[in-house]
Parts: sequence; structure tokens; C-alpha cells
Amino acid sequence: MRLPYLRRTIALLAATTAAAGFVAGCSSGDQVPSIGYAVDTAVASYNGGTTVGAASAQAVFGRVLTGFYYTGPDGQPVADTDTGTAKEVPGEAQTIQYRFNPQGVYSDGVPTSCDDLVFTWAARSGRLPGADSASRAGYEDIERVECQPGSKDGTVVFRPGRRYLPWRTLFGAGELMPAHVAAQAANVPDIVAAVQTEDGAALGRLAEFWNTGWNLAPGELDITRFPSSGPYRIESFGLEDGLVLVANERWWGRAPATGRIVVYPKPSDLAARIGDGSAAVVDIGSGSLPETNLDAFSVQQLPSRGTEQLVLNTGGVFGSAAARRAFALCVPRQALFDRLGRVTDAPEAGLGAGLSNSRTLQQDSLFYPAATGAAGPFAGGDIAGAQAALADAGKDGLVVRVGYLAPDARRAQTVSMIADTCKAAGITVQDTSTPDFTPAQLRDGAVDAVLGGPGGAPGPAGSLDGIAAIDGLRSGSGLNAGQFHNSRYDSITDQLAAEDNSTNQLNLLTEAENLLWAQLPSVPLFATPRTIAFAGGLRNAIAGPTRAGSGWNMDQWVLER
Repeated sequence: MRLPYLRRTIALLAATTAAAGFVAGCSSGDQVPSIGYAVDTAVASYNGGTTVGAASAQAVFGRVLTGFYYTGPDGQPVADTDTGTAKEVPGEAQTIQYRFNPQGVYSDGVPTSCDDLVFTWAARSGRLPGADSASRAGYEDIERVECQPGSKDGTVVFRPGRRYLPWRTLFGAGELMPAHVAAQAANVPDIVAAVQTEDGAALGRLAEFWNTGWNLAPGELDITRFPSSGPYRIESFGLEDGLVLVANERWWGRAPATGRIVVYPKPSDLAARIGDGSAAVVDIGSGSLPETNLDAFSVQQLPSRGTEQLVLNTGGVFGSAAARRAFALCVPRQALFDRLGRVTDAPEAGLGAGLSNSRTLQQDSLFYPAATGAAGPFAGGDIAGAQAALADAGKDGLVVRVGYLAPDARRAQTVSMIADTCKAAGITVQDTSTPDFTPAQLRDGAVDAVLGGPGGAPGPAGSLDGIAAIDGLRSGSGLNAGQFHNSRYDSITDQLAAEDNSTNQLNLLTEAENLLWAQLPSVPLFATPRTIAFAGGLRNAIAGPTRAGSGWNMDQWVLER
């Protein structure tokens, strides 16, 4: 694959540019070289393995908490050999051998070790009772992690008869958590032993810390809880000053080209940060901030690997498939794409070229055309069909509250267009967006639908493998905000994870899409359009319209003033 070579080339270019004497812009109040990064996600947790942390983990912390793989700009997993190596080895069961870099050490001086594998696996697989896992995909298929506490070597052994083909998505950037921090906070001296002996009391304390111990909010931080394993570490987090990342002095790899990155996530006033020159990198939804002037930037409008969609609560007003069908039929999907989903840099065919008719497949997948035939009746605006479906549901009308992270002008237009069309069918659509909205409000019944990417993600989303999209509709997944449950769909996802025969894959994907268009836990719209802009003089930045965002290689950015 070309990306490992690309990354090394960028690193070389960064070093060469720095050596040539280019000087980065300086943050207010000091002379430390600084680059601002405005991104439309909310930062609520350092822990990308939790539901609340999953939306921002890679886009913000991919170069703070490194893993064995990271998501590259085309959406595929790319090996990060600074962290270590991972390879599949022969065995009766699927076996992956992990080896941490011998030089690897957290910013607090504690070496990286296989304890981190054990802890992350235990929390993500359900072995820590009560631990919130954004997704258990792959982790729940692991039978054991062989690890001597403190060792740089760990071996992951999957359950007999079970294979997980996308294993490279496990223990990745933003999701491989520092076990020693949890051990100290939960008073568990030996996490490996606690997991192996199933010490219930210890595991319960670890689960509690996993869920909330790494929560983040602007204000004073106990920095000791947030050690870094990457080229940057957290220095501070303020509503006005942003999330400040500085060079990790203990980083064993190539030093970051710029010593300070200031991330401006929501609810920061992104338009103001862009307008006053604070941000040199902009990664936002296209049309979300229409008044923002990007004339001084090099701008790309790209289709994302994440699908813009309405995730529906399968309880409440949408407690029946007929009610969900009524809403889906009146949503003007084609009109929404024509007005809000087209981007200037989309290809003529494939990703971003038209409506997205799948929740599980990328539009440029070879399987996509054959697997998505069930979407035919849902081009949108079928008022008669919506009224008939309402009658089947025993209703003469619906009130649908749609939430998303505000402000977002494009999503506001989306809700407005849906409301204008659906009112003729007796369906009242209300915009209930707020600046502190989270997809958890769908689970809590505060809204009836979430407008966003997979799992309701507000900002950068999606990957080539589509794991988050597929698992976002699986029973028990933290990303399944609508609480959809279908045992056959769960079984299909299990089979797809182990299936490498293309004919069988197509049959399973077609069955999955037929099922989802019948049950309608969500309504896909189009590949989320992203506006990615780089200030003049910025070097080595590469757009990443994926869940890792354009900060995927922030350690190699250089800004020439």
C-alpha cells in the first residue's frame, strides 16, 4: 500500500522544511511555534473506546494516544511502527502477535506494555462488568491476551473457530489506553492478574474508571491522568484557548515539526477562530458555517467516508417499523442530496456521486450496486406512501424531534426541508439541536432522531472498512444510539467479519441491506460533505475526510509565515 511510504515521505519533507528555516506562527502569549486546528467535533473524553469518546478520539487524539494502526487519509488502517508491530502468526486459532517498541514510554515515564492490550481488550469485550464500549467488534471474539505484566510482548488469541478479518482495526490510535493510570486510580496493582482471575471487585472499579475517569471538559485538568504515547501531549484545555497539545518530550520517534497544536473543537466559536486567523487548518461540514470567509485558504470540498443519516429511536414515536417507514418515505432524500449533498471535488461515480443507499457499504465498493436495490422506494417525498404507512402504524400523525450538534447551517437546512415535505403527510418535524447535543439524547428519549454520521457522529467520521457504521446498528453496541435490535442482523455482521469469499460477502451484504430497509433503524442520505481548508504557507497537510480527520498527521505540519 502507498500510505506507509507517503507518511515517511511527508516526515522527510517536514524535516527538510524545518531545516530550511521556515518559522511557524506563534500562539498568543508566548513564542512557541503554534498551528491552530478548527474541527467540528466535541471533545468530551480522552478515551476513544467509550461511546462519548469515540466521535473525537482519532480526529483529535490520534497523535497523542498512538496505536498499532491509525486511519489514513483514504480511510484504511495504516501500521504505526513507532508504536510497535503486529502480525498474524500460525496457530490452531487466529493469533496476532503484538510487540511494543522497546523505546516506547508514556509522557509520565511509564513504559508502554502488553498491560495496555489486556486492559483495552477487557473493557471493550465485556469482561469489565458495566464498562461502556463504543464497539465490541473484534474484541469480543478474542479468547485471551497472553501477557506477562510489564512485558513489551503480547499475544492475542481468538476464540476457536472464530476469525476476525479486520483485526488491524483493533488497538488503534486514540483507543489503546494507558493501563497504569487506571490501575492507580482504581487501586488495582496488577490489571493482568485481575483480568485473568476475574476479580469482580477490581474489575468493577476498573470499569468505573474506564467509563468516566478520562472525561474531559474545559477548565482545570489533572494532567497526570492524561499521559501521552505519541508525539504530542495535552498541556491545557480551555473554552477560549482551545485544547493545547505540545510536543511530548519523551517521544521516541521523529520529533513533531511544530511544537504546539491548538485544537478548537465545538462548542468553540469556530467561525471566529477561522476569521481571526487562529486556525490554519479547518475541517468542518460543508455549508455548516456559510458566513466563514476561506478566501485565504486552499479549500477542498470532499465526500466523507461517513454517511450523513438520520438515526432513529426504535422506541417512542418510532416504536414500530411502520412508523419509521412513514417518516423514511416522506424524507426528500434526492432533493436533499441535490441541494446539500453535492461537493465540488466528488468523482463522477462512486463516493459522493449520488444518494447513499446503504448504511454498511461505501458507494465505491464493488458490492454497492448489487446490494442496495431495496432502497428503490425511498428516493423521497412519497406523501401517499407515508400516509399509508402511518395508517399501518395506527397513527394519523407524528411529531418527530431531530437533534444535532449546533450551530450547523447545513443540518438546519436539512431538517427544514424534511419538515416542509413531511408536513403534507401529517408528520411534524421539529429542530431540537443544541450546542451541547450528544447522540446519547436519542437513547434517553429526549429526541426521536439524530442527524449526523455513523452513530450520530457530528464531525469527522467513517473509514474504508466501515466498522463503526456496521456496528452502530448491532445489539449492545454503544454506538447504537437508537437501540435497534435484530438477531439476524447481528448474525450477519458476525459472518461478514470472518468471510473472505466475495460471493458470500455479497449475499450477506444484500441480506443486511434488505433487512435494514425493511426495519429502518436509520435513513441514509449521502456521503457527508466536508470542507477541508489549509492556510497559505501550511506545508505537509493532507485532507482526511475520515474519522481521523485532517489531523491524522498533525505532527508533520509546518506553517511558513
